[in-house]
Amino acid sequence: MESSYDVVIVGGGNAALCAALSARETGARVLVLERAPEKERGGNSTFTAGAMRFAYDGVEEILELVPDLTEQERATTDFGSYTAEQFYGDLERITQMRTDPELADILVSNSFETLKWMRSKGVRFLPIYGRQAFEVDGKFTFWGGLTLEANGGGPGLVDSLTQGAQNAGIEIVYSSRAMSLITDEARVTGVRVRKDGVTHKVMAASVVLAAGGFQSNVEWRTRYLGPNWEMAKVRGTRFNTGDGIQMALDANAMAWGNWSGCHAVGWDFNAPAYGDLAVGDGFQKHSYPFGIMVNADGERFVDEGADFRNYTYAKYGREVLAQPGQFAWQIFDSKITHLLRDEYRIKQVTKVTANSLEQLAGKLEGVDPARFLQTVDEYNAAIKKEVPFNPNVKDGRGTVGLDVPKSNWANILDDGPFEAYMITCGVTFTFGGVKINADAQVIDNEGDPIPGLYACGEMVGGIFYFNYPGGSGLTNGSVFGRIAGASAGSTAVGTPAA
Repeated sequence: MESSYDVVIVGGGNAALCAALSARETGARVLVLERAPEKERGGNSTFTAGAMRFAYDGVEEILELVPDLTEQERATTDFGSYTAEQFYGDLERITQMRTDPELADILVSNSFETLKWMRSKGVRFLPIYGRQAFEVDGKFTFWGGLTLEANGGGPGLVDSLTQGAQNAGIEIVYSSRAMSLITDEARVTGVRVRKDGVTHKVMAASVVLAAGGFQSNVEWRTRYLGPNWEMAKVRGTRFNTGDGIQMALDANAMAWGNWSGCHAVGWDFNAPAYGDLAVGDGFQKHSYPFGIMVNADGERFVDEGADFRNYTYAKYGREVLAQPGQFAWQIFDSKITHLLRDEYRIKQVTKVTANSLEQLAGKLEGVDPARFLQTVDEYNAAIKKEVPFNPNVKDGRGTVGLDVPKSNWANILDDGPFEAYMITCGVTFTFGGVKINADAQVIDNEGDPIPGLYACGEMVGGIFYFNYPGGSGLTNGSVFGRIAGASAGSTAVGTPAA
C-alpha cells in the first residue's frame, strides 16, 4: 500500500469491486481497502446465493448473458420476459411508492447492460433452476422476475470480480480498516487506514465508500431498527458495522432512506450470530409459501402465499422477530417436501419429523400443541380445494374465512411424514444510509455534492423501503458501483465519465 492513489475504494464486496473495475477503465490507479482478512473477503456478497434481478425482453437477451445454454435447456425452459416497466413497478409496489424515482430508474435501465459488462470482466451467469423454476409437465417456467445467478453463487461472484481486479492491476489490501476521511476546506482528499495496528494516511483524488450497512453493529441495530433487534442473527459478514456510513456522516453527508428498515429473512434458529462461510446462504428457509408458519401460540401470523417468495422473504424476518420468543416453525407435509429448496437439506438444520400431526405437535419446541392442532384443522378446512396447485404461478389456491388468509399455494396438511423447521430472524442488510445523486456523488446536508466523495451498495439510502424485490441488492451494488467508479475515476484523471 502506497501513500497516494487516484481512487481509493473502501470495501471489498460486489459494489466495491465493480467500482474498482470501472474506475480502472478510466486509467486511474486504484486501491481497494478490505476490512476483512482475505479468507473472509467479499462482505455480504460472499454470503449470498448470487441471484441478480435485471430487466430483459426475452430469451435472446438471456442468451447474451448465458450463451452456452444447451438446446435441451432452451427447449424445456420458459424464460419469459421481465421488462423495465415490470422491474420499476415491482420497486414501487414493494417499497410502497417510496423508492427514489431517479435512482430506481437508473437501477432498472442499467441492469441488463451492467450484467453484460460484468460478464466482460469474467463473471459467468447460470439459470436458477430449482429455486426459481419448477418443472411442471416437462417444462421449467421462471417466476418472480428472477432468472440468473452468478456461477458459484456469492463466493463465485466475489472470486470472479477479484480475479478481474487483479488482472486489471488493481491493488487490494486486506485486514485494512478505513477509519476516517481526510478532507481540506474544499474536498475529500484521502482516507486514514488502520493496518497491523498502525494508522496510515492514504491520499486520493477520489474516494468511493462501499462498506455496506450497519447490520453487524448491535448498538446501531437496536437504536435504529428498534427493540428486540439485538436478538436477530446476522446473515452475512461480521464486518458491516456502519464504518462507511459514519465516515460519510462525519464529512457532513446527508443521512437518507429507511433507517428503521432492513432486509430480514427467516433464518435457522440455531444458526451462529454471524454468517458462516462453510454454510453460506444455507441457513435461510424460503420454501414457506408451500406450507404454513406458526408461532409459540400455535397460530399462523402471516399470509405465507401472499406473493412469490421473491417479494415477501425480505420482510417476513421482521414478522418472525415480532413473535413470542422471536421464533416460528415452518410446517410441510410429504406432498410438497420434494419442492423444498436445497437449504432444507443441509446438516446444520433445526428440524423435527413425525408420522402424524399429533406426534409433530409434541415435538415443536415452545409451541402450544393443542392450539397448533386446532390451527391446522381450521386451515385445512378453509382451503379452496377445487383450485389446482401450481408452484410456478400465483395459483389462487387460497383459503376462505380465516383471520390470517393464505392467498396462494394452500396445500392440505394431512399426508405424513411431516417436517418442521424452527426459524428466527436473520438480518441481511439495513436500508438506511447516505444520499447520492445520479453520478453516485455523496450529497451533503445543504443538498450539494461533496467533492471527491462517492458511495454505492448497501450504504446508499433511498432505494429500498420496508421490503425489497429478491436479487435487486446485488444488481443495485453492481449498477451504482460501476457508476461510482466511472465518476470517481474520471474526476481523478480528468477524463469524461461514460
